[in-house]
Amino acid sequence: MFHSRHIAHLDLDAFFVSVECLRNTALRGKPLIVGGSGDRGVVAACSYEARSFGIHSAMPMKLARRLCPQAIIISGDMEQYSYYSKLITSIIAEKVPVFEKSSIDEFYIDLSGMEKYFGCSLFTAELKKTIFKESGLPISYALASNKLISKVGTNEVKPNGQLEIPFGNEKSFLAPLAVQKMPGVGKETTQLLNRMGVETIKTLSEIPVRLLHNLMGKSGLELWKKAQGMDNSPVVPYREQKSISSEETFSNDTIDMQFLQQELVRLTEKITYELRQQNKLTGCVTVKIRYANFDTHTKQVSIPYSSADHILISTAKQLFTALYDRRLLVRLIGVRFTHLIPGNHQINLFEDSQESIRLYQAIDSIKNRFGVQIIGHAAGQRK
Repeated sequence: MFHSRHIAHLDLDAFFVSVECLRNTALRGKPLIVGGSGDRGVVAACSYEARSFGIHSAMPMKLARRLCPQAIIISGDMEQYSYYSKLITSIIAEKVPVFEKSSIDEFYIDLSGMEKYFGCSLFTAELKKTIFKESGLPISYALASNKLISKVGTNEVKPNGQLEIPFGNEKSFLAPLAVQKMPGVGKETTQLLNRMGVETIKTLSEIPVRLLHNLMGKSGLELWKKAQGMDNSPVVPYREQKSISSEETFSNDTIDMQFLQQELVRLTEKITYELRQQNKLTGCVTVKIRYANFDTHTKQVSIPYSSADHILISTAKQLFTALYDRRLLVRLIGVRFTHLIPGNHQINLFEDSQESIRLYQAIDSIKNRFGVQIIGHAAGQRK
């Protein structure tokens, strides 16, 4: 006999904004924007009140101001957002056997098998209450038989909502929704489908699979499956998120500080690029030193989630300075990032301009095309 899965998707409502409203209750109910305050800044997040004016994340701040001159603009505090993200993670980890942290403010939890003991509906409703009680932050969720349906469901009931889509109702739940409500369907795909007269997921689900495959290749096949409400992707346990690291063993043991600092910058920059390529952020940096006598020492620090070179290089340098015993020759140094979560580095550039964001994208683009070594920080370049 087939047993359906029970997957809940939880999403903190307007997360950065909710944290700011928690810290200053006078901001509640106001059109609030978190992002770079100058004309060249970008919107990192905005309240539902601000969204009603047509404001959205990644929008240039200049345009957001024009749409809503009365909006309150806050520069943002990644340290606080990381603190609350980690707090919610610890609450979920205490209560749930298997969960996936899919971004700084989103989680999937696999409750399959728990229906015999607690009832998944009751359990998820209680978890929502516990999160609000212990953190003060509103969270929405949907409970369904797979990740796709639960994510779409959560988006339909935000803010501060909850929904259950019973097994067997996946297709009928999706049917009336606009095609752009489907995760992974961007602007271009929406326009393509709309030109074909496809505006709802119901119409999309009725297109022969071969036609979609001919039109869009492999992604057309995936889209057809999604339109049928099918998704077998597993909930990937958070604790299985791997680290990203790099280390260098020197051909000659050294005490040359300039050389060691240079290697540290080079290693950190290398794995920060890798972090961005995987579209991840790190919440913990570790530096390792092995001396000539093979004694090995490490030092780590939890940081606000980031994948920005300037933040991670500075953190690695501070750890190295605190760790290094200047009297001893060094055989190896290494840098490791852990506490990895999916996310875009743009979210921690609250005070940076559109140019800064584009600079990171341009540097990564050059590295993608010509190789990682082609461009980098001057401090990390080998002489």
